Amino acid sequence: MIVNKANIFVITLFFMLSSPLIQAMPKITVTHDINQQQFVRIKVKNETRRIIGCYVAIDGFKEKFKLTAFAESRWYKATDRRFKYTDFSVWCDYIEYIIPI
Repeated sequence: MIVNKANIFVITLFFMLSSPLIQAMPKITVTHDINQQQFVRIKVKNETRRIIGCYVAIDGFKEKFKLTAFAESRWYKATDRRFKYTDFSVWCDYIEYIIPI
């Protein structure tokens, strides 16, 4: 087999696309809205069949919660009217339960 740049590129691309790190993040939908008091708010929806753990953060305050399969979180609102939807930080990942043998 001749080793050239094209072969190395194809092999590298194969390993990158088949890596579990690329496929590890759960699919979520983030909804932004403004409530009647003109505060920005955010809601997260789990689009997977597994339980995920999430947090919503704004201005140093972090709220952690779990979402079951295809469930939506409650609305999380900002603490000040000056905040925009871009000031929110949302992160979710799968919850793995390790049972000791």
